[in-house]
Amino acid sequence: MQDRPHRRRFIECMGWAGTGLLWTAGGGVMSSITLDRAAAAAKKTGVKPFSFLQVSDSHIGFTKDPNPDARATFREAVAKIRAMPDKPDFIIHTGDITQLSKPQEFDDADQILKEAGLTVFHVPGEHDMLDEGGGKAYLDRYGAGTLGDGWYSFDHNGVHFVGLINVKALKAGGMGSFGQPQLDWLKADLAGHSASTPIVVFTHVPMWTIYEKWGWGTDDATQALSMLARFGSVTVLNGHIHQVIQKVEGNVAFHTARSTAFPQPAPGQGPAPGPMKAPAGDLHAALGVRTVSVVRGTGPLAVVDATLG
Repeated sequence: MQDRPHRRRFIECMGWAGTGLLWTAGGGVMSSITLDRAAAAAKKTGVKPFSFLQVSDSHIGFTKDPNPDARATFREAVAKIRAMPDKPDFIIHTGDITQLSKPQEFDDADQILKEAGLTVFHVPGEHDMLDEGGGKAYLDRYGAGTLGDGWYSFDHNGVHFVGLINVKALKAGGMGSFGQPQLDWLKADLAGHSASTPIVVFTHVPMWTIYEKWGWGTDDATQALSMLARFGSVTVLNGHIHQVIQKVEGNVAFHTARSTAFPQPAPGQGPAPGPMKAPAGDLHAALGVRTVSVVRGTGPLAVVDATLG
């Protein structure tokens, strides 16, 4: 990933775990490490950087194979966050907070996340839009200060964050979609920021087409990406597919996240997406841990995997 002239240079590193992703940013550098190593890294560098955490697809209310209690594994994720001596500034949840959009499921998710003691920013997944109001339950709970179906942006320590919605009325196997009103808003939102501003976009369905047959992509993402082309550093985070896949295209680094509830098959590896059974006792191994480093230059990504088991 090459720098552009006269634009801020970045090194981007990611540490993935089934329990979440810790991002750090400071002094013009964005990086991340696994939760278990966060404290050790802070002591080693002597610097406390700006950081935030991504969790995704908690599916509170899911009770089937391979995970009969998605609440338990989500609590494990939050316990890791709570145990960190140097806390991230906030958490981003990239959707499918619940399994069926039930009030009790939202309540349980909120109560579990509250134990982390951090501000949480949300975008919905399609499982959060299943109520009779087509997402009203989600907006009533998390929509204050948002526009349209829940899109919004905020700035933190020089980084511009944009939460986009691509699951409104999403049909099974269908592609995600932003819609023209949201794209018009995005254009206006980005217009006020210089090309050197680091941008983090977070949404539920991937913004690049991973597997169209399963709807793993967003049909009008190219319009959004064209608006982001002038920025020197763009990071796109999403959930939905319950596994880690990365792609770097020009100035944009795309990163999908694991679920805290259950894995799904690799693209096309099976008749359809959905919960993938893990061998008895191996759920944590199926969620796993992945550390990925992306540095300036044209070399390959450095990937190290370890299980949670």
